Amino acid sequence: MQNSALPDLAHTRPRAVHWLATAAATAAVVALAGLLQPTAATATGATPQHTADGRPDTLPPAPGPTRAGEPVAAPDATAATYPLKCRGGSTTVVKQASGDLDGDHRPETVAAVRCRSGFGTPPTGIYVLTSPQRVVATLLDPADQQNVTELTVTGGTVTATLLGYSSENVARCCPDTRGTHKWQWRNGTFTRSATTDARGV
Repeated sequence: MQNSALPDLAHTRPRAVHWLATAAATAAVVALAGLLQPTAATATGATPQHTADGRPDTLPPAPGPTRAGEPVAAPDATAATYPLKCRGGSTTVVKQASGDLDGDHRPETVAAVRCRSGFGTPPTGIYVLTSPQRVVATLLDPADQQNVTELTVTGGTVTATLLGYSSENVARCCPDTRGTHKWQWRNGTFTRSATTDARGV
């Protein structure tokens, strides 16, 4: 008579070692799946901070993603469009300087621009640009009837030497005032310092 008992197979009996091995394999698969999941999208720019009266604490950031640690080029002043009315003519950049004006580690460009003219010296405007070549502020309006002879950006301060006129009676060919003007980004706006004029330029 044959023995009807099932054969004693070692792999049919669960052992502690078997369960431990299965748990370790499952944990490894879960960990690998976590590594293969897509990472969350990185924001291309921080949310602007604002002052108490709602003005932005930094200038508008340049749009588009920037790799971490990758240097950001300053805007090209010659490629921008300026709010100048040149009666059908074009504009010309007479001076430009670059630097980080608002402390966001991105350089801005400050440009002194006037209408191109075959004679005389049209008044100059001073504009702040962020990438890509976008005018975000006017520091000097051409309506002020002044011309720029020097323009620098140092430590977040814009400094310009301006030639102007003491009155409407002074001939436009011959400015008779000279002043050093400074602008700094503070509390969401550019503040202009006091100027020192010298007569008889």
